[in-house]
Amino acid sequence: MTAAALVLRRLVERGETLAVAESLTGGLVAAELTSVPGASQSFRGSVTAYATPLKQDVLGVDGTLLAERGAVDPEVARGMAAGVRRVLGADWGIATTGVAGPGPQDGKPVGTVHVAVSGPSGTEKVASLRLNGERADIRRETVRSVLKLLASELGENVRAQDTEQNGEN
Repeated sequence: MTAAALVLRRLVERGETLAVAESLTGGLVAAELTSVPGASQSFRGSVTAYATPLKQDVLGVDGTLLAERGAVDPEVARGMAAGVRRVLGADWGIATTGVAGPGPQDGKPVGTVHVAVSGPSGTEKVASLRLNGERADIRRETVRSVLKLLASELGENVRAQDTEQNGEN
C-alpha cells in the first residue's frame, strides 16, 4: 500500500479531511492522493501556490515573513499548511516549499525543502530536508516526505511501504 493510500485510509477511519498546499511539487502531492480510488472521501482539494505572492494572498502566509526570509523557509511551510487547512475547510493541511532546481532560489541551494503538517488541536509539524538528485528526484522525494510526515502524525508507519517501493525500482 502506498503512503497516499495509507493516509487516506486513516483519514477515512478517523472521519477527517485533508487539504494540500504545494509550491515546488506543483500539484504532484494532489496527483498522488487522487490516484487512490476513493480519495474523495477525505481529500478536499489543493492550492498550487507556485508564485510567492499567492502564498500570502491565497494562503495567508505573513507578508513580512515572506519578505524577510523568502518562500523557502520552515515557517512559510507551516503557514502554508495552516492556511490551506483554513481556506479549504479541512481537518488537516500539508504543504511543500523548496528549491528543486536548476539553480538556487532566495539564496537557498537546490535540494533545500520544507514540508509541513497542520492538524486538529493545534498539531503542527515541520520537517526541513536537504535532498540530492535532479529536479524530478527532489520533487518526487518531497511528495514522499510530506506524506510520510502526515502518516506519522496520523499514527501510521510507512516504513514497510517505502521498502516495498524501493525493492520494485
